[in-house]
Amino acid sequence: MIRVAIDAMGGDYAPREVVHGAVLAAREYGISVQLVGQLPAIEAELKRHEIAGLNISLVAASEVVAMDEKPSKAILRKKDSSIVLAMKQVKEGHADAVVACGSTGAAAVAATFNIGRLPNISRCAIACEMPTIHPNRCIVVDAGANTDCDAHMLMQFGMMGSILYSGLHNVKRPRVGVLNIGAEETKGTQLVQDAYRLLKAREDINFIGFVEGRDYPMGKVDVVVTDGFTGNVSLKTAEGIAKMINHMLKQELLSSPRGKLGGAIAKPAFQALKKRVDPDEFGGAFLIGLKGVCVIAHGGSRHTAVKNAIRVACDMVKADVVSRIEHSFFQSNLKPVTTDTAEPTVTIL
Repeated sequence: MIRVAIDAMGGDYAPREVVHGAVLAAREYGISVQLVGQLPAIEAELKRHEIAGLNISLVAASEVVAMDEKPSKAILRKKDSSIVLAMKQVKEGHADAVVACGSTGAAAVAATFNIGRLPNISRCAIACEMPTIHPNRCIVVDAGANTDCDAHMLMQFGMMGSILYSGLHNVKRPRVGVLNIGAEETKGTQLVQDAYRLLKAREDINFIGFVEGRDYPMGKVDVVVTDGFTGNVSLKTAEGIAKMINHMLKQELLSSPRGKLGGAIAKPAFQALKKRVDPDEFGGAFLIGLKGVCVIAHGGSRHTAVKNAIRVACDMVKADVVSRIEHSFFQSNLKPVTTDTAEPTVTIL
């Protein structure tokens, strides 16, 4: 049975929505859920649900890291916080994965300091799934953990992203591309040019070259490699465009009787489309490069998003992604360019 630790106090709607999502996950996926946080608040929420027969346990934490606190200082100062103790559940072998819905920066720092990076990994990265025209989504890495990167880091992101995609989607050689302003080999900054050469030289990666921002929604690439700043801007732009189209579509459908009738007829198709692009269905982003599985959900996650974040954490455990990354980097005899434990410059979620 897979064991998942959850920071029950993290997020805008904690603990109510987090506990609700955890209960749904325990019931639907048959897993063991460990709710970490302030016990009176968690117990009060559990009374709202039927939990008989579910494998749910509680881990007491007296402190909470707020969204507006500086991650590194808060993690070092609040050693009995829910986010720190949730990470320690994985570190100490009590849980197979951890899910956090609060401050992304706090989650990344707590994971790095407590779970730790795998050997030979320069920096952990955030891998975020994005919808495409095909059933399988693509993965963008890095989506915000490292705003300043070098070419060696981008190469490692490509390696880790390829292994993650392969494990989650059962694709032997995912297509890996570097995000650029054009597909031609001569275009782009020195950073992407150098990353291009490093990735092209690797036989263990199905590197297809440079890709543009319009390529991955069309399903032309499986793993998009970029620095955290560019990846985050790309992610937020896509989210904004999706919201704009949804808003404009509603305006047009409600503008006339004919539009309302057409909307009613097409409602099942609209619902199916919403499910394909709804961030709540994606669950959360993967923090890869750690010695354990960590999924970071949006701070505004409701119970559906929490449930799906737990689901994708279980998927990563089942795919044995952590061990596969460790083995790949050991076989490649890669050495990290930097071994610092500085606070990640997280910007997303």
